[in-house]
Formats: sequence, structure tokens, C-alpha cells
Amino acid sequence: MSRKCTVIAPVSLSIALLVTSCSDNKASQCQRLIKVVNAGTSLIDKNKGAQVVTSVQLSKDLAYITKSIKELNLKDPKLKEFQSGFVKVFQTLSEAIAKAARGLGAAKTAEASVSGREKIQKARSEIDSALTAAATTVGKQSDALVKDLNKYCSQPE
Repeated sequence: MSRKCTVIAPVSLSIALLVTSCSDNKASQCQRLIKVVNAGTSLIDKNKGAQVVTSVQLSKDLAYITKSIKELNLKDPKLKEFQSGFVKVFQTLSEAIAKAARGLGAAKTAEASVSGREKIQKARSEIDSALTAAATTVGKQSDALVKDLNKYCSQPE
């Protein structure tokens, strides 16, 4: 039986996972999950501070990542728990970014008037609440998931 040792590079959601001393089956399942999670995290890093059109696309891309994580055929019960957790993380981010993108879109169409300023203020509020709440919640969940996944995937079977 061969042993695999793969290092996944760190990204913004603190995903720096080292997979060692795992059987090929567990290691390959860990690597598949890590690969999709890292793809989603890379999308977030690449699109920080993006405009409305990019934010809409990022939301769609994160929805695709969510679907990809859901569709992983993981057999390990513990990895299925991690899978479910990451589905929630990326789904929450996708929905929050979509809401923020709608707010940005509304702000862009606002007229230079009292009602336009109110529209902009409402949009700013929606953007702030959507992204702040999601970032705080998802950041903590993601950090905990990454830590536990790293620990689990580093243990021998």
C-alpha cells in the first residue's frame, strides 16, 4: 500500500491542509473535498471588492461550488459531515453575495434626488448587513471545519 503526502497551499479562509499517513481511500476522499473547497476559496480571493456584474457571477460560481461539494461521492461518514458543513458555508456566502450584488445594482440605478439617496442608503444597509453577517458566521464555521478536517485527514485510518 502506497502512502500519499500532499500539501494544499494556504488560502484566505485559512485552508492549509496537510494530508499524511492516510490510506489511499481516505486520503483521496480528503483530497477531493479539499480541492473543491480550495476552488471556492480561490474564487472569493480573486473577486474581493468586485463590481456588481462580477459579484453576481461570483454568487453563481459559489453556487456551483456548493453543488460540486454536494455531489462528491464521499463514503467516509466523518468526511460526509465535513462535506455538509462546507455546503452550508458556500451556500451562505453565495446567497449573501447575491443579496449584496442586488443592493449594488439598486444603488447604481438610483437617481440624484431625495428618493435616490434613500435608495442608495437602503442598498448600503442591505449590502453591509448581508456581507457582515455572512462573513462573521461563515468565517468562524469555516475556520472550525478546516481545523477539524485537517486533524481528521492527518490521522491514520
